[in-house]
Amino acid sequence: MKKKNIALIGYMGTGKTTIGKRLARRLGLSFVDTDAYIEKQQGKSISRIFEQEGEPAFRRMEESVLAALAEEENLLISTGGGIVLSEQNRKLLKERTFLVTLTASPGAIYSRVRGNTDRPLLQEADPYQKIVDMLEARKPYYEIGNIIIPTDELSEKICIERIVEAYQKS
Repeated sequence: MKKKNIALIGYMGTGKTTIGKRLARRLGLSFVDTDAYIEKQQGKSISRIFEQEGEPAFRRMEESVLAALAEEENLLISTGGGIVLSEQNRKLLKERTFLVTLTASPGAIYSRVRGNTDRPLLQEADPYQKIVDMLEARKPYYEIGNIIIPTDELSEKICIERIVEAYQKS
């Protein structure tokens, strides 16, 4: 049976991969992480892509991967935190997926991602302030989800239940 794809958007550290894998199992969908897909396709880490080719090149790769995945069915797509920066991506996500936004406070995000050297956008003197600034800048883009789930306020189980309930009603 064909099932509409689900896409998870949200800032890094909001739980897209963790919740996404469990949600995909629960709903019988195939889990695809756009960052992991790009890393496999390019044969190098996201950090290395940023370093060698720059963020604009990475964003073009994201657009290409999302366009290809949107043509498939029965997927749970966990996206990179900046995928919403592209108007083309936002349009595609809204039109072709059941779109779930995962949120968390800057403090919760910082505690989840600090010390992770695989996060190129956090290689800053003050990573906490960078999180605050980027969340503020991206806020309108993250608000496009069919449902918004605060992962720092709810247990993983309740997050999944709420998403399943909303998805089944859609």
